[in-house]
Amino acid sequence: MENSTLISIEALKKHFLTPGGRFTALNGIDLTIGKAEFTGVVGPSGSGKTTLLNIIGSLDSPSEGEVVVLGQSIADLNPKQAALLRRSHLGFIFQSYNLLPVYTVFENVEFPLLLLQLDDSKRRKMVMDSLEWLGLTDKAKSKPAQLSGGECQRVAIARAMVKKPEIVLADEPTANLDAANSHHILKTMVQLNKELKTTFIFATHDDKVIGYLRRKISLVDGKVLNDEITNN
Repeated sequence: MENSTLISIEALKKHFLTPGGRFTALNGIDLTIGKAEFTGVVGPSGSGKTTLLNIIGSLDSPSEGEVVVLGQSIADLNPKQAALLRRSHLGFIFQSYNLLPVYTVFENVEFPLLLLQLDDSKRRKMVMDSLEWLGLTDKAKSKPAQLSGGECQRVAIARAMVKKPEIVLADEPTANLDAANSHHILKTMVQLNKELKTTFIFATHDDKVIGYLRRKISLVDGKVLNDEITNN
């Protein structure tokens, strides 16, 4: 683990208004996450894992406290600035894949690059490099409906990695996969983490994912119960 801090979180609280009153999803989180970490936020459903990832990813804002990602305070970003942060520096992997069914694998992976004003040859090389990392070059012209669940998740990872982001946020990325595909996906992400020095942050309660983490941050009721370095 390297010392360069990418994410700094201080006294973070997140409140939501519900029909029953105010619900506090995150209740005083203090964390720092550095370059090339392979970290998981673990805990039961409702513990605040996804809310924390959404705030780090500038998809939501803190109610209280401060979250600084790559030198930018999330609370201070307007929607355009938040979109620019996501577009330029962050990758997202979701359990539902979120692939566009009418587009090919190549086009799905290319999608995050279309707003970066790259020339066609550079964009094509970046897509093919990403497909090669994930062992998907032979599926470039396939549509998602022609792929297995494991292949769809590999496409989602290729899309997240195509611009070589500093940070990848993965929300329950193995939830829809069997054990064999889960381990294949996780080994691939470990390799990408080592080769590209990308910081991976998972939200998960899957023991298979937890077995690969090098740092495990346990959340319960919106609070950090434990923060430990593992031997993985």
